Amino acid sequence: MKPRNHPKGKQGQPSGLFITFEGTEGSGKTTQCRRLARALRAQGFQVLETREPGGTPLAEAIRRLLLSHSTKSNKEIITPECETALILASRSQHVAHVIRPALSKGIIVLCDRFFDSTLAYQGYGRHRDITFLKHSHQFATEGLTPHLTFLLDLPTQEGLARRQQARHQNRLDQESLDFHQRVHRGFIALAKQHPQRIQKLDARQSPEILNTLITSLMARLIQSLPSTSLAHVTPQPSRIIKRIQTKGTLQHGISRSRRASTPN
Repeated sequence: MKPRNHPKGKQGQPSGLFITFEGTEGSGKTTQCRRLARALRAQGFQVLETREPGGTPLAEAIRRLLLSHSTKSNKEIITPECETALILASRSQHVAHVIRPALSKGIIVLCDRFFDSTLAYQGYGRHRDITFLKHSHQFATEGLTPHLTFLLDLPTQEGLARRQQARHQNRLDQESLDFHQRVHRGFIALAKQHPQRIQKLDARQSPEILNTLITSLMARLIQSLPSTSLAHVTPQPSRIIKRIQTKGTLQHGISRSRRASTPN
C-alpha cells in the first residue's frame, strides 16, 4: 500500500500522513479514530486528532450551527445549498489552519469525516451536483486528498438504532430513513470508485477486531514510507520515584535520570 497525494514540504522537511474515518451515523468511526491515535502515540508517532465539521474555533462555531438547528421546529430551515456552503467554509479554515500545517511537520493527522462525507451527505443524500461539490472542494482545500480512508460500513437501521441510544441527538439524527439510506449508498459507491484509498470495513464486528484491522493497515502504510518522513515524539527524561528514609518515616522524592535518546 503506497500513499497517494503525499503532501510535499520544503526540501529536507518531513511530510505527514492524512488519514480519514468515514461512515454513516452510529458506525463507530469516532471510537476507532481515538483507538488508532492511542496506538500510534504508543509507537512514538506525533498524532493530531481532529474532526469535521470543526477543528478550529470558527469551524466549530459553524458545526454548532449545522448540527443544532432543528428541522422539526418553526425556526428557519437550513437549505441544502446553505448547508453545503457552510461545510465548505468550515473545511477551508480547517485545512488552512490545522491540517496542512500539521502535515508539513510530519504529523499523522486523523480526521473524523472529510470530503467523502460531503459527497455522501450533500451529494447522494441532498441530491446536490457531484461535479460542483468536487470543484468546490478543490477551491476550498486546493484539492487535499487523504492518503487512506477507513469506511466503517454498517446497515443503516442498525446505525440509527445506535444513535437513538446516544445522550444528545443532532439535526442529522432527525432526518428520514430514506435520506440515511441514500447516504449509505453514496459511501458504498465511493468505496467502489476509490478502492486503493478507501478501505471498507464491516462495522458489525467488535471494536477490538476493527481496531486490529485498522492498526494493521496503518502499519503497512507507514512501512512504505521513508523512515524520516514522519515526526516522532522526543523522549522525555524519565521520572524515578525514590523512597527516602527520613527519621523513621517513608517519604517520596522525584529525581530525573538523563537517558541518552536514540534517534528514530
